[in-house]
Amino acid sequence: MKIRGKRFIVIGLAKSGVAVARTLARRGGRVTVYDQKAEEQLGKALAELAEFDVKKVLGEELTIKPGEYDLAVVSPGVSMDAEVVRRVIKAGTPVIGEIELAYRLKNDAVEIVAITGTNGKTTTTALVAEILDKSGVNTAACGNIGVPLISVIDEIEQGVVSVEVSSFQLETIREFHPRVAAVLNITPDHLDRHGTMEQYVEAKAKILSNQGPDDFSVLNYEDAWVRRLKTEAKSQVIFFSTARRLPRGVYVEDGKIKARLYDDEVVICPRENVALRGEHNLENVLCAVGIAIALGVKPDTIADTLRSFKGVRHRLEEVRRVNGVLYVNDSKGTNPESTIKALQAFQEPVILIAGGRNKGADFTVLSRVIKDKVRHLVLVGEASLLIREKVLEQGFQHIDVAKSFEEAVYRAKELARPGDVVLLSPACASWDMFNSFEERGDLFCQLVNSLEEERV
Repeated sequence: MKIRGKRFIVIGLAKSGVAVARTLARRGGRVTVYDQKAEEQLGKALAELAEFDVKKVLGEELTIKPGEYDLAVVSPGVSMDAEVVRRVIKAGTPVIGEIELAYRLKNDAVEIVAITGTNGKTTTTALVAEILDKSGVNTAACGNIGVPLISVIDEIEQGVVSVEVSSFQLETIREFHPRVAAVLNITPDHLDRHGTMEQYVEAKAKILSNQGPDDFSVLNYEDAWVRRLKTEAKSQVIFFSTARRLPRGVYVEDGKIKARLYDDEVVICPRENVALRGEHNLENVLCAVGIAIALGVKPDTIADTLRSFKGVRHRLEEVRRVNGVLYVNDSKGTNPESTIKALQAFQEPVILIAGGRNKGADFTVLSRVIKDKVRHLVLVGEASLLIREKVLEQGFQHIDVAKSFEEAVYRAKELARPGDVVLLSPACASWDMFNSFEERGDLFCQLVNSLEEERV
């Protein structure tokens, strides 16, 4: 793909937008960046672009003429229905996203593993990269995991890149072609953007759209939405299941993780050897095993990694034990289903900190689980009253509503007893109070690490 001398407009200056602008400018593109935020709100992003000759249109409406740009690259946080994108399309400018651009620019010797789903993407993406690294493959974990794909394509000349991709990112792909595509699960999420479950599933299914018979798709047999995607797959399908033995795929039987792709069944390792905590992580592990087997990784290497891999930041991250109370950061739990899985990972009494910006979710099922699993609920953020209402409907009364995130953490500390778990798993997005779930989780860790041990 030719970059030098071409005219590009990058819409949205979040992490991926900045990475795109830097890459295009570095390769000689004539780059304009647009964001609806004013310059004073974009200090960090603009600092990262300071060394490049980039035109900036900030804090105002974008006017665009036909033929003014050769290509628009839109950040995943900007909806394709946004007025600015409508104007770009009306002007006849092609629109793609960051992962599509990265795919077009990467070395042909680099293969892509793409992982999507409502929950578990980050853990699975990191686990796959860890397995590949231990097998001697040049690799990186990137994408929606926090490092844009386009930031690593110049660093890896040959190898396999493990990429977390969201439904927002998949909306704008055209040629993006993963060697292995995986779909972990699909439960209601982002319906404020996609509108219906059918449209959400359609966005997720695009991960399979450019694959062929030499490629692999790894799909969750126990998720009805995902299982149906087999009819759309033009690749070789590998199912995984946490509940049954499969004639072809990855599954658990007699307490052992097993895989059968062709004729022979292979035992990977005993399930009890897996270091990742939580029943929900078994789904992520089986998916990662399916991906690794498809790529030809030896079973012993997979088993060694499963024994040592303990997870990623902001996903059931054990921060610290204070006065006999375990504090756990699950800030990446941004929807009810994710928080339900986090709660199910603990047998201990839980003080749950939840709330934030609702993404169109229904909290009814989560409320039932809270009634069964939570000793006290501390709510914070925009969705506090909605969640409180749903939980009260279940007859659960042990609820506090905090005015600030700091107050929520300190209140949870006051409520906790030795043997309890204080769990931050918000079931909501962070955007009402923070720029990202990482920022929310970092503050939680900071506050927990500042707590003092009580002297006996």
